[in-house]
Amino acid sequence: MVRLVAFLFRNPELSHEEFVEHWRNHHGPLIAGTPELARHVVRYEQHPRHLADDGLTSNEDADGVAMQWMNSLDDFVAFISEPAYREKVAPDERQFLDMARVRYVICEEPNVVIDQLRGDGPVGRTEGR
Repeated sequence: MVRLVAFLFRNPELSHEEFVEHWRNHHGPLIAGTPELARHVVRYEQHPRHLADDGLTSNEDADGVAMQWMNSLDDFVAFISEPAYREKVAPDERQFLDMARVRYVICEEPNVVIDQLRGDGPVGRTEGR
């Protein structure tokens, strides 16, 4: 499994709220609703920036993080090689993103250090309860 992790910056003509609305209600459904694209994606997460972070974020002008999970690097290449990506997704990205500022990395499987959701962390342990 590989993950695309992308730091997203909105088109400067949009407010943060307009960016999030478009991302959630148009861009995400565009990918999910296009079978020839969606078939390459195991999971797609949208993480809008928390606006009340009071300077805790190092990239205060980043508007969000997208994570796409795919079974392999070949699946990622197939996703961006689909004609539907060029015809539908790329033009939409140029509409709501500042593509010159977007940064992404393709990651391998993570090394999980703490996972309280599974009960592996000190707070999340369930044995003895």
